[in-house]
Amino acid sequence: MHQRSSRAAAVRRRKIGLVVALVVIAAVAVVTAFVWPGFARQEAEPLPDVTVTAAPPTPTAEPADLPEDATELLSSMPGSVLQLVRLEAAEDTGFEEDTEAVEAWGLTYGDGSDGGAEVALRVGQWADADAAGEVHGALLEAAGDTTAEGDVTVGGEVVGTYAVTPGEQPGTSVVTWRNDTVVLQARGPEQLVQDFYQAFPL
Repeated sequence: MHQRSSRAAAVRRRKIGLVVALVVIAAVAVVTAFVWPGFARQEAEPLPDVTVTAAPPTPTAEPADLPEDATELLSSMPGSVLQLVRLEAAEDTGFEEDTEAVEAWGLTYGDGSDGGAEVALRVGQWADADAAGEVHGALLEAAGDTTAEGDVTVGGEVVGTYAVTPGEQPGTSVVTWRNDTVVLQARGPEQLVQDFYQAFPL
């Protein structure tokens, strides 16, 4: 009888010891996970933002040829800007007479499709920067209140200013800018003409 009681007590002690050991192991696991070093509480690091930039649109039509005797200024006008190509170029005699420009041109850019959106570009060159600045100022005054403006820089050097003004028709804009002795003014659909100016190489 005494032996069975001793054996039963030993079994109970082993069971209690096992339970205590399991409790200790569980406590250690909890402490390890949530107190030190705390890896279970660490939030996953957010993934870096990925910006996908669409390729700029490209033209699907061929630009109109310039005359063989095109001046240096006219030759500097690009054949295409984004998806727009040069559709025509003609001398702007009115600009020359009214502002005493050395030379002036009117160009039309479009995607070449029937009824497609177009940008009308007027460009002139004057004998010096002061004369060009006066014309630039007069054009801006005539265009109305600006909605955006800033410096025109070439190679990190400020060579003029630009300004965006509302067009005559709803949904259109005018961008007027100067690059030293050259003044340019583009008119067209609001977003298109602003994209055109941003991509224009002069």
